[in-house]
Amino acid sequence: MTWSDHIPEAARTYLENNRLDEVECMIPDFPGIARGKAVPAAKWDKQSHFHLPNSIFFQTITGDWGEAAGPDGFLEPDMILKPDLSTTTAAPWAADGTLQVIHDAFDQKGKPVGASPRNVLKRVCDLYAKEGWKPVVAPEMEFYLVARNIDPAKPIEPMIGRTGRSSAGRQAYSLSAIDDYGPVIDDIYEFAEVQGFEIDGITQEGGAGQLEINLRHGDPVKLADEVFFFKRLIREAALKHDCFATFMAKPIEGEPGSAMHVHHSVLDAKGRNIFTGPQGGETDAFFHFIGGLQEYMPSAIAVIAPYVNSYRRYVPDSAAPVNLEWGRDNRTTGIRIPISEPNARRIENRLPGMDCNPYLCIAASLACGYLGMKNEIRPDKRWQGEAYDSEAEIAASLWDALDLFDEAKDLHAVLGEEFARVYSIVKRTEYTEFLQVISPWEREHLLLNV
Repeated sequence: MTWSDHIPEAARTYLENNRLDEVECMIPDFPGIARGKAVPAAKWDKQSHFHLPNSIFFQTITGDWGEAAGPDGFLEPDMILKPDLSTTTAAPWAADGTLQVIHDAFDQKGKPVGASPRNVLKRVCDLYAKEGWKPVVAPEMEFYLVARNIDPAKPIEPMIGRTGRSSAGRQAYSLSAIDDYGPVIDDIYEFAEVQGFEIDGITQEGGAGQLEINLRHGDPVKLADEVFFFKRLIREAALKHDCFATFMAKPIEGEPGSAMHVHHSVLDAKGRNIFTGPQGGETDAFFHFIGGLQEYMPSAIAVIAPYVNSYRRYVPDSAAPVNLEWGRDNRTTGIRIPISEPNARRIENRLPGMDCNPYLCIAASLACGYLGMKNEIRPDKRWQGEAYDSEAEIAASLWDALDLFDEAKDLHAVLGEEFARVYSIVKRTEYTEFLQVISPWEREHLLLNV
C-alpha cells in the first residue's frame, strides 16, 4: 500500500484528474497561519516526516518573537512533523496539481509538542474520551468580503458587488445580497467541493459584504481542520475576484463584528447525547456544561478573543454578546440553547470571534464545559429578555483577559501547562507591539488638544 491509499476520497479523485506536482506540508501556528514546506511530489513519495524549529509557536502575528523558549534559551531545536493523511486535501486554486497535508508536532523523544494548537485540542478530546465521552461540535464562520486594501492607513471598505452599492450587502438573510457576490461564492462552493468539504449553508449577515458559512457537526479535530482549510479557501476565492476576505473580529467601523459561534453536544459510548435523558429531558450534564462555560469562560476569553481588535466586537446592542448569561433561543446571551429535537440538544457558545485559532477556540470552549461536568457546576438562573444589561460582563481588553488566563490553573491543567506558558508570553509580546503604534484617533484628538 502507498500513502495515496490512506487519503480521503476527494483527494484521490483530485489525483485521478490532476498530475501531482507538489505537496504542502503544513502545521497551524497560534494565529492559525499555515507554516511548513512545499515538497516536490517525487520527494513526498519518500518522506515520512519533516522538521521545523519549535520557535514557530513563539512567533507573534507581526512576525516578531516572544521570549518563550524556556530555561535552555532560544536554541530553536527541530520538531518532528508527521503527516495526518486523513487531512489530505487539494489546493484547487494552485496552477499545478497540489495537495495540502496537516502534520502533527512531536519533540525528538516522540512526545507531542504542548504548544501546538492541534495537540492542545487533541489533549482535551482525550480527556473527554477517558470519561467515556465524545464531544461533537459545529462551528459557524462569519467573515467579510472587502475591497483590496494595500495601505494599512486607510479604512477597510466593503467589496462592491454587481449592483455597485455597498448597502446592497447589508441586508441580513437577503438572497439578493448573496447574489451580489455570486462569483466569489460560486468559487467558494467549487473549491469546497473539490476539497471534499460539506457546507451546511451560506447566509448574508448584517454587515456590508458580511457572510456566514455553517459547517455540519462532527469530530472537534476534524471540524477545526476544516475551519483552518476554509479560511485559506475563502481567501483564495476572494483574491481570484480582486477582493480580500477578512476574518478580523471587527474590520469595519460601524459594522457588526464577525464571530465563530460553536455548538457543542457530548455523546456517550453508545452514541447517545448525554445532554438528553431517557424521557427527553435535560440532564445534569447539560446544566453542568453550561455552568462550566459560565465559570471558566472569563479565563478563556484571551484564547477565543486573541487580539486587541477582538474586543472592539464586544459592544452592547451590536449583534455580539457581552455577557456570560444563558438563555433559550436568545441571541443576546453569550450562551444560547438553540431550538432542537431532544437527540440533537446542544449548547452554543456565541462569545468567540472569527479571528480565533479554530483549534484553540474549540479546545478552550470544550475545556470549560469539561470542567463544569467534572466539578458539577450549576449555572446561574436562565436569563429572560435582552441580556445586554447583564452585569456578567467579560474582560474589556486583551491585557485584562490575559491576567485572568494566567490565574486559571484549572484551565491550564486541561489545555496543558506548556501551552498556557507560551501562549501568555506570545500574546503579551503582541500587546506590547501594539502599544508602539500611534493610531489615527490619537493624532486627530490629541495632537493639538492636550
